[in-house]
Amino acid sequence: MKQFRFGLDTVLDYKMQTLEHLKTEHAAINRKVIRQEEEVIRAHSSLSGYEDAFDRTKGSGALIEYYRLYDMCIERMGKILEEEEGRLEDLRVKEECKKKEVVAAKIDTSKFEKLKDRRQTAYNKELMRAEERFSEEFVIRSAVLNRSQHRG
Repeated sequence: MKQFRFGLDTVLDYKMQTLEHLKTEHAAINRKVIRQEEEVIRAHSSLSGYEDAFDRTKGSGALIEYYRLYDMCIERMGKILEEEEGRLEDLRVKEECKKKEVVAAKIDTSKFEKLKDRRQTAYNKELMRAEERFSEEFVIRSAVLNRSQHRG
């Protein structure tokens, strides 16, 4: 009996390469999300720093220019924080989409892997049956030969 060959091996290989590529892209987007989360934390920290400094300045009775300066800084940091949070949300949406692509590719790949496993199992069963038939034929022929030699 000839050796097992899965006719869709090239398709399975392509599906696996696609899956690995998607996993790599997903990991890259995940790294971007983590970096962006750190940026948001830094922006929050800067905003808190300006707010704390403004509160200290208010307590010391500073000039109106300082109040206005802190107000502008707090306003600008608030806008920066909103922008950073917007970027983070965009990245999270991209990450979720890529995650769905990875899951779909994994399902697709696993279908081909299961098909290959089923065909391999069927091939192995048929191979065992063929070996059993060969063994039975060998035993039967040996017995027939022995009988004919003992009679003659």
